[in-house]
Amino acid sequence: MKKSLRSLLVLALTLTPSFSTFAAEAKRVIVVTVTTGFRHSSIPYAEATLKKLGEESKAFTVVDMVQQPTAKIEKKPGAPKKPGDLKADADDKAKAKYEGDMKKFTEEQAKYETAMAKWTAEDDGKVKSSQAEWDNQMKTAMAKLAPAALKAAKIDGVIFANTTGDDFPLPDREGFFKWIEEGGVFIGMHSATDTFKSYAPYFEMLQGTFAGHGAQVPADLIAGDTAHPANAGIGGTWDLTLEEMYAIKNHDRSKVRALWYLRHHPNDTAKEGYNAVSWCKMAGKGRVFYTSLGHREDLWSDDAALKDRKNSVEISKQFQAHILGGIKWALGLVPGSAEPNPDLK
Repeated sequence: MKKSLRSLLVLALTLTPSFSTFAAEAKRVIVVTVTTGFRHSSIPYAEATLKKLGEESKAFTVVDMVQQPTAKIEKKPGAPKKPGDLKADADDKAKAKYEGDMKKFTEEQAKYETAMAKWTAEDDGKVKSSQAEWDNQMKTAMAKLAPAALKAAKIDGVIFANTTGDDFPLPDREGFFKWIEEGGVFIGMHSATDTFKSYAPYFEMLQGTFAGHGAQVPADLIAGDTAHPANAGIGGTWDLTLEEMYAIKNHDRSKVRALWYLRHHPNDTAKEGYNAVSWCKMAGKGRVFYTSLGHREDLWSDDAALKDRKNSVEISKQFQAHILGGIKWALGLVPGSAEPNPDLK
């Protein structure tokens, strides 16, 4: 009980702005939640929580959000897969199964042809126009991340909150990373490592690429730096009731300061070894903070009435304090080391 009260007190202090934060103008950040791959249902919670943390802490202001286009696109119908040919020596059981599969295929093929005829007839009208509108909305939204736009808007940091997609449509990738190296701030959350997985300058800047995950599991996290703001006073260990834990590749421990990690494989406690969860680093003059946590809605939201809650409200508040501490460090508002600590066991 004493530890829990002590933890909550430190969390409250982390979430409460200091006098110096009040005195200075809040840092200006853009939150990006665009996806061209898998889209997490927790994204609306992430958007609301990041905005709330900025407003409550007075440390930063979410001046804009780069969000998914609202235009709807009718996708091209998918053709059914035809069963393989029946073997010459097939027995009666195999023949019966083949006949059933072919009957199902014939029915699905008829539905596909009807849908395809409708889609093709509309191709020069509704489908193409909706695609054009979606592309236009995406281009307009992403233009906010062009280096000139970031400088004109006096943006201090950019947060990729659960973004995805190898074809993520940054208007100027090289210019964006140069902006970071010249002193810009980059903050990535959860599937930010599932973005630009094949683009080396990105994952080298971030020092991590999503390599897969298993079923959601309890997570027994180990602190890499209990003094860092992203520890948020949680202490040497942090137990999550349930979360989707990532395996990370393209990660060089000698280039990052580990903040939280596992001492085993994310989905197999018998496989011992270091597995990265959260870290910070420098990228030229820029600061980078990343946490792989943030899949579940009940980490982002501290609403006690949230449906299907597994993580307690206290854990949600710890997560919020974790990301707020990391954001404040990245924005240069609180001290903390970025010195690599690759010798952690």
